Amino acid sequence: MTEPSELDDSFHVFDTTLRDGAQREGINLTVADKLAIARHLDDFGVGFIEGGWPGANPRDTEFFARAQQEIDFKHAKLVAFGATRRAGAKAAEDPQVKALLDAGTEVICLVAKSHDRHVELALRTTLDENLEMVRDTVSHLVAQGRRVFVDCEHFFDGYRANPAYAKAVVRSAAEAGASVVILCDTNGGMLPAQIQAVVATVLADTGARLGIHTQDDTGCAVANTLAAVDAGATHVQCTANGYGERVGNANLFPVVAALELKYGKKVLPDGKLREMTRISHAIAEVVNLTPSTHQPYVGVSAFAHKAGLHASAIKVDPDLYQHIDPEQVGNTMRMLVSDMAGRASIELKGKELGIDISGDRELVGRVVERVKERELKGYTYEAADASFELLLRAEAEGRARSYFEVESWRAIVEDRPDGTHANEATVKLFAKGERIVATAEGNGPVHALDRALRVALEKIYPQLAKLELVDYKVRILEGKHGTSSTTRVLIATSDGTAEWSTVGVADNVIAASWQALEDAYTYGLLKAGVEPAE
Repeated sequence: MTEPSELDDSFHVFDTTLRDGAQREGINLTVADKLAIARHLDDFGVGFIEGGWPGANPRDTEFFARAQQEIDFKHAKLVAFGATRRAGAKAAEDPQVKALLDAGTEVICLVAKSHDRHVELALRTTLDENLEMVRDTVSHLVAQGRRVFVDCEHFFDGYRANPAYAKAVVRSAAEAGASVVILCDTNGGMLPAQIQAVVATVLADTGARLGIHTQDDTGCAVANTLAAVDAGATHVQCTANGYGERVGNANLFPVVAALELKYGKKVLPDGKLREMTRISHAIAEVVNLTPSTHQPYVGVSAFAHKAGLHASAIKVDPDLYQHIDPEQVGNTMRMLVSDMAGRASIELKGKELGIDISGDRELVGRVVERVKERELKGYTYEAADASFELLLRAEAEGRARSYFEVESWRAIVEDRPDGTHANEATVKLFAKGERIVATAEGNGPVHALDRALRVALEKIYPQLAKLELVDYKVRILEGKHGTSSTTRVLIATSDGTAEWSTVGVADNVIAASWQALEDAYTYGLLKAGVEPAE
């Protein structure tokens, strides 16, 4: 393992996804998951990665052992997390403290109680003994050559109850040799002005180097973190995508983007900010959670524009409705097409798709009216770019792209006496002058139709073998009620390198699914460069 590159130590970005972030409901990280996330975070360029609590469980102990051998950290330093020694013991003899040393990390982060009630009720010891636990543990680890950070748990609630004692914990940690003392809003109940005032006071009264750790229970974790920076904190603790217990922690990506782009602080290696969107989505994939589409900076909707008024302004200058250039964080601007779209929206969306229609006002007008007419029936194109491109090309070329002509299709669901079901579909179509009849079975009627269509076309269009349906969404639209309601289906399809979405609307789910399937296959052939049938 090589030594991490040396960033400016005057300001720290400290990631705790692997410990605090892993406490989110629905996340259960394996050792392999933790190793993968650690690689992504190091690639992003954070200064410190808190890996977990060695000795507390076998998984974290294994992670530290493997990380030291398997990860060649380029930027980050791995941090082991643990608690101060037990009351009435000595740090040098405490098994948990020894486990921290055995983890072999250069940096250790200790959690210490800073709320007097927690000391007396949770630790069941005296306030003076708690201060001695902090001093003894920090000084012991520093004597062993470790750099020590101290998390003051429940600091802000403790400060409100007993400010003198909360500050005494900070002083004890700093005087014993802690590099940074982190003030933790463990319950997440603070607001930015409160955070800023407390941090400024504690900094002035103790002289310690301070960090900040915030939870998002008031929706203010990022704002609270930045308020602490305004007050003089030089160490921020965050988690990727804001993962964490309850509603989560301060989100690493908006914090870093704000520090770099709004505060002008250099907290990442050169060029790494442009990797932010990719890193965010990659970590979401590892933890098996869908990336938040509306997450600041990195969400797919972060720079998406729908209103016609916005599009008109963006056509003149994108900065009129965007606070940064999305490329700075590895994202892209997107134009959404909907019944709110005006001419500018359609023109910009066309350019985004590589189709310049800006010189044809009549064509643009037809497309606008067609979109509004179809969205009135229930179609949505802001979530189905592929179907919109087919519509746009049909208007621009005077006819729809046609790789096959459907004669008929049918899907049969057979209910058997033993409680099982059989799903069979038959498709009849013409392709390149040939009439084809294909039948297939599937796990459901839509799957059977998909397989029948594939059987019918793959010999003529072998490019379709690469296509895979990766998502399927059904929504019952407002209007009619019950089983007579209009249905909208969105299908996501992939060719292994890219993904696209298509839409279908009908009075039943099978017919709507068939429309979306037809568009999905047609777009797949268009994308593969196949010429339409004559």
